[in-house]
Amino acid sequence: MGEGLKGKVAVIVFPGSNCDRDMYKILRDKFNVDASLHWHADALPQGLDGIVFPGGFTYGDRLRAGAIASHSPIIDQVKPLIEKGMPVLGVCNGFQILTEARILPGALLKNDSLKFMCDRTEITVSNNNTPFTSRLKVGERIPISIANGEGKYYINQENLALLKRNNQIVFSYGSDINGSTERIAGVCNEQGNVVGLMPHPERAADAILNPGRNRPAELIFESFLDAIR
Repeated sequence: MGEGLKGKVAVIVFPGSNCDRDMYKILRDKFNVDASLHWHADALPQGLDGIVFPGGFTYGDRLRAGAIASHSPIIDQVKPLIEKGMPVLGVCNGFQILTEARILPGALLKNDSLKFMCDRTEITVSNNNTPFTSRLKVGERIPISIANGEGKYYINQENLALLKRNNQIVFSYGSDINGSTERIAGVCNEQGNVVGLMPHPERAADAILNPGRNRPAELIFESFLDAIR
């Protein structure tokens, strides 16, 4: 570990990832995390404290966004670590990969507009009992960026009831921007240590990208730091 750095986090890189450097930079430069870029076909290093699946367009979103990446060798390496409680975050395409791999429930479909969305939005915290939301308050609003073409979260009514019963809805949109089931923007697994969300916290946690004093997206990363310590 580098001098003064905290934790050890792998940012997974696939062919077509394009937010991996953004995530790496925010973790390392702003939050002083010992982050590394890790190629999806390589063996994970020992001693990891957390894993992040960043955004992008893995394999050009062929078949479905995240579908091909979900069959990568990295998935079989990550699953046992998840069972042991390791914090894992999936952002945008990373969220899509985690649903395609059946690590997280539901699916991401084309937005109702059938168009790529690149905009600012707002999400509300629904569950603050995860490694990525512990410093946030339930009901707290987070201004954040969104950029996707297949960001509509879908889950059937039976499994939606299970999500609610298990408190697995982590973030919800402030308004119906893409047709997501009950405006869901992010969910977690039953254990609570894996969180996926479509908006990009790495684009909302730095003053250069998100001017002003109110940057609650920072608390997503500070919660992560608490967990990996």
